[in-house]
Amino acid sequence: MLLAALLVTGCDSTPRDRQEAVREAGHELDSAARTAARKLARVGKATASYNETNRARRARPLDPRQQLAIEAKLMGPYNGQINALTPQDLPAAYGQLVRETRTQRATWTDRDWDYARAVYQRLNDQLKQVRLDMPARDEVRVRARQAEFVSLQAGHAVKGIDAATRQQPK
Repeated sequence: MLLAALLVTGCDSTPRDRQEAVREAGHELDSAARTAARKLARVGKATASYNETNRARRARPLDPRQQLAIEAKLMGPYNGQINALTPQDLPAAYGQLVRETRTQRATWTDRDWDYARAVYQRLNDQLKQVRLDMPARDEVRVRARQAEFVSLQAGHAVKGIDAATRQQPK
């Protein structure tokens, strides 16, 4: 906008006119920068608040009964067998976890995600135990499912930060 104003007025204007055009453009840029800085500060405060709330929630231990119930929902036929999964079973078990996560995530609270993350971590621990015996094609399938779970979780975090940002005073 500044460049266009200078080009259009450059031939038919005096140096004083061009100086005024530059001054006005500078004021517009300053206003835009101030607005962006306020928005960035608000998002930063909201993100810090969201992270602090998450840390406090995650510091509380998970309820073992609730953990078993969530694992049963998420793992379906693999419930109670995570520590016994073989390299051949793991791709399907991760698939089960991701399918159920996709299905249920819309109604989950942050705490429900904590429980889902605990199930995911148990699967990852089992993967570490048997990974060397897993064919590469199956490992690629597992990695794809891991990436999808993490992206679903990240989408939830983004929604939480967005909600926290909307609650911040402008």
